[in-house]
Amino acid sequence: MSIVELTKDSFQDAITPDGTLIVDFWAPWCGPCRGFAPVFEQAATKHADVTFAKVNTDVEQELAGALGIRSIPTLMVFREKVLLFSQPGALSAGQLDELLAKVKEVDMAQVHRDIEQARDQEGEQA
Repeated sequence: MSIVELTKDSFQDAITPDGTLIVDFWAPWCGPCRGFAPVFEQAATKHADVTFAKVNTDVEQELAGALGIRSIPTLMVFREKVLLFSQPGALSAGQLDELLAKVKEVDMAQVHRDIEQARDQEGEQA
């Protein structure tokens, strides 16, 4: 599978209600980012059921700022429109595979129930 470049205009549309999206926030001058790129590319070919995307933080400063990206590389994983993982730092191939396996195992029905319950509780407190 190919890796898509996301912009502030395409980011929201990439987070789908029925899919998994992993985003690598990077910059061309960043050594750890360049070192992580082949690991990310290899994982993209291995996990065809996941959408892999990159955000160049030099070009997309507004998007990176809105998402609170303070160091790069940073990975974010969304599943069914829910942010399940966000962490700065490059991962090894094994760590990335393990992360994706854990994300695929998450009971999203329970996650959505928990989110709804939290929203209900916030509404009661307001």
